[in-house]
Amino acid sequence: MVQIAYLPPLALYVHIPWCVRKCPYCDFNSYRAPGAIDELAYIDALLRDLDQDMPRVWRRRILSIFIGGGTPSLFCPDSIDALLSGVRARLPFDADTEITLEANPGSADVVRFTGFREAGVNRLSIGIQSFDPEKLQVLGRIHGREEALHALDAARRAGFSNVNLDLMFGLPQQTPGQALADVRRAIDLAPEHISLYQLTIEPNTLFSADPPVLPDEDAVWEMQQRLQDLLAQNGYHQYEVSAYAKAGKLCQHNLNYWQFGDYLGIGAGAHAKISDPQGITRLAKLKHPNAYVASAGTPAGIISTQRLSREDVIIEFMMNALRLTEGFPAQLFQERTGLPLAVVMPTLKSAASKGLLSYDGQTIRPTETGKRLLNDLLCLFVPAEDTALARAPVTGVRTVDTASS
Repeated sequence: MVQIAYLPPLALYVHIPWCVRKCPYCDFNSYRAPGAIDELAYIDALLRDLDQDMPRVWRRRILSIFIGGGTPSLFCPDSIDALLSGVRARLPFDADTEITLEANPGSADVVRFTGFREAGVNRLSIGIQSFDPEKLQVLGRIHGREEALHALDAARRAGFSNVNLDLMFGLPQQTPGQALADVRRAIDLAPEHISLYQLTIEPNTLFSADPPVLPDEDAVWEMQQRLQDLLAQNGYHQYEVSAYAKAGKLCQHNLNYWQFGDYLGIGAGAHAKISDPQGITRLAKLKHPNAYVASAGTPAGIISTQRLSREDVIIEFMMNALRLTEGFPAQLFQERTGLPLAVVMPTLKSAASKGLLSYDGQTIRPTETGKRLLNDLLCLFVPAEDTALARAPVTGVRTVDTASS
């Protein structure tokens, strides 16, 4: 039986599902934007959705807010202001709470970014993906190299001092030299945080129907090693599989995911994880925007409610916490799952005997081999009859959107 003595930190994820165009590699719950989005109707739906979830989190403070998508920067600053004002009226959080908004270079300008800053957003996550014009075209991005460079300049001029750049490697026919050139260009721009994801082909995407030629496994591993070294040499500390930060600039929202914290999820297709003293509940919201707007705030807007089993809790904790490059304190397992460490000790010993994991009595962490073979490590915690992990490498997963995909 799961018994949680101390409730974990609570974050809020807000999903805005529209994009100018759906990228061929994207498997997130996103849709091509219509000619005009009724932004106020969607904001109203988000707040109704939040109202319905409020009884589950009474008196709990918010650690962070992440507005993801889709392309949230398509919304005007007044809409984001209305959203955050509504959240403030419902949930307590500090004046310096991390509030991130995802933006694409194709929808970036100083006036818009200034409006977001004035609304309360204090961190931007900009989806660059590559600075190579040919690679951007293959990826279906709507921006070019100059727009990518302009986006960070616009963010700085708007007053943002905490910016993440999203980059991808292992792109179609990409060489290690081309991948290094992308990361060097990003480093030259001096963002506080860089998220570096390996491109993987996900089911139900355009790339899965017509797969491009990707670099082989050895080439991708060489890229990853050289990119990690380059980032480390320039002061970017890798604290998770795909996350690199300057000192003091770790993404608090994603870190809460990886440490198996709680999060509310509002918006089309959003997911939530909420703990109480007796266990952990997951919620999922309607995916299609029109259906979501019509049903948000009613029981029909929630498409699933799942009470996690003991096995679910163990697997989900490990799938998140073992992404952390420096591992996690052993006591965190009991605090966040409500289970004694003894229930996974045989598996920890097995993983250690295979050279995938180390445990010194205080900290549990993947070894260098375990980091490279992370899926193999995670599969040790999965019951033999469950094959859910037999899929794409963990290194290709964008974790911030585990709450929305």
